[in-house]
Amino acid sequence: MDWYEDLNLWSGFSAVLFSPERERQAAEIVATSPLLAFPPNSRVLDQCCGVGVFTVPLAHQGYRTTGVDLHTELLERAAAVCADAKVEASFVQADVREYVAPAAFDVVLNMYTSFGYFEDPGENLQVLRNAHDSLAPGGQLIVDLLSKETYASWVGPPKIVDIPGGMVVMRDTILDDWSRYRTDWTMVRGNTAEHSSLTCYVYSATELRTMFEQAGFESVECFGGWDGRPYDGEATRLIVRGNKVRTA
Repeated sequence: MDWYEDLNLWSGFSAVLFSPERERQAAEIVATSPLLAFPPNSRVLDQCCGVGVFTVPLAHQGYRTTGVDLHTELLERAAAVCADAKVEASFVQADVREYVAPAAFDVVLNMYTSFGYFEDPGENLQVLRNAHDSLAPGGQLIVDLLSKETYASWVGPPKIVDIPGGMVVMRDTILDDWSRYRTDWTMVRGNTAEHSSLTCYVYSATELRTMFEQAGFESVECFGGWDGRPYDGEATRLIVRGNKVRTA
């Protein structure tokens, strides 16, 4: 089993992955970012949506939102949150390496470093190609992640995150000459400890821009934050946006 197929990671460490603070931040980003201001009633696909941290605020903005994820249990949680928030969204259980809805969306989003999961680099590129094929002409793809440049300031000593009833210790390791990284997590509650880890590709801005172009996108731009700032030495995230060619 690959790490992303293990539901125990997503459910067992949900206090970190899907914390109330992350939900609050996501709602603020969706409400205020100029990069996420789309025309009314835009059709938005949220790749690797998990429990709907971004799906819900996107739907709250009035966008016709669809979340796709591998895990049915996470999608059920997302649907329940939508119901509690009295917003509507659609959810599809599928592998993003395979999910394509031809020309069905105006926007495809891949948020919070949910890109680069797959050991075969061609499969990561396929995720971008599937997004391209799922966009209507003139549509846009936005991918948000920690890049090599931003991750360099993040990696280092282990980090401790407090959670209800315990804590999670996170240790990052760079692999394969900065091609990938591994994050090891240990959750301690009382006298028990649970361990998990994930391995993901890490991209520079130049590398991800090239992948966008290989997938067929044009007018590719890089941003250093959700306020639309330049991607430079002050960047806190790498946000890449590309457009699908409009038909004549």
